[in-house]
Amino acid sequence: MKNMLLTMGIAAFFFGCQEESAKKSVYTGTQSVYPLQAGSDYPVDGTVTFKEKIDGTADIRVELNGVEGEALYPVHLHMGDIKKDGASVAALLNPVSAKTVTSDTQLKILANETSISYKELVKLNACIKVHLSASGPNQDVVLAGGNIGLAATENISDGRVEVAVCLSK
Repeated sequence: MKNMLLTMGIAAFFFGCQEESAKKSVYTGTQSVYPLQAGSDYPVDGTVTFKEKIDGTADIRVELNGVEGEALYPVHLHMGDIKKDGASVAALLNPVSAKTVTSDTQLKILANETSISYKELVKLNACIKVHLSASGPNQDVVLAGGNIGLAATENISDGRVEVAVCLSK
């Protein structure tokens, strides 16, 4: 009887912990990962990962290789293929910190104030560009970039990516 109570207690604790951890997850388990390739003479590449949240929105994580120090690198979501000149900015994402080599952004609304879901995001014909600077002569230098959504399935590159200049304000 004592062993049975102990076994039941352990089982209740184990299943209770599983239910608790399931409740804490804000993600559905669906995600999309896209490569970011060098966009200039700087040897920088990485990935961008979109994770679907239970509420239908997306968390975006940009991770870079080849950066160090204290700099912050602006990240933009642009409409259209990465080779398209003057692509409009669909969203400003949080900058990549060279210290952590990452950027995390929860994306719910685009620059034109329309809401966007994870499912809509991964269907966009768009690209991600990580810039060397937010302003000045280096604002148009793209450290790394890559197509996402429909643009990613249409244009696959295996090296330094051809990058068009961004539409500056």
